[in-house]
Amino acid sequence: MASFQIRKYRDEDSEAVRDTFTMGMSEHVPSSFMHMLKQPPSQMVLMCLFCALITSSKSFLLPILAVTLVLAGARQLVVYMFNKYIETSLSKDLNNISETYLKQKDSCFWVAEVDGVVVGTVACLPAENAPACLELKRMSVRRSHRRMGIAKALCRIVAEFTRERGFAAVLLFTSVVQTDAQNLYEDMGYKKIREFVVPELAAKIMNFTLIEYRLDLQREGKSE
Repeated sequence: MASFQIRKYRDEDSEAVRDTFTMGMSEHVPSSFMHMLKQPPSQMVLMCLFCALITSSKSFLLPILAVTLVLAGARQLVVYMFNKYIETSLSKDLNNISETYLKQKDSCFWVAEVDGVVVGTVACLPAENAPACLELKRMSVRRSHRRMGIAKALCRIVAEFTRERGFAAVLLFTSVVQTDAQNLYEDMGYKKIREFVVPELAAKIMNFTLIEYRLDLQREGKSE
């Protein structure tokens, strides 16, 4: 198994960081689509549509075609939501990481590297609504390099950075469909604080929720 190293971001990492983030977020489209289909309102709409059309048309073909088109449209809604988030994230900070993170107080951006190739990222900055905390952001590891301990190492470097600067805790947000991430954070000692629906209309339709986690450094466990 190849070894990895974690270092601070350099400007030449820019394209690799954007690619890693974009691919990582795009992976969640299928699970988000399935999450939407599991919601009772979605199942009710599909069932009502199917029953109404089969009753009026006396044929299976039209209802099946209609449901297929609705499902295709629903998947495009999920793709749109993720593309919009990726676009917003790139324009907000990932297109200018040095300005957003490296030149700001109590902020930093790291990459994980294997054989000279960037395969993982993580960042932190002061939490907007919690002055005593830093927020972990932009955690992503390429699928080809998972199960190597990279994500845990990235979590640890954020915790160490936060502790060194005298902050009480690390906060982060992840989505309801990112179950692997939830397991990782809980294994690292993070505690679930709350779960809430994203305010965007598309997210409300999907019942797409975010989960807030917190790692209290003064009560850190063996995972650190």
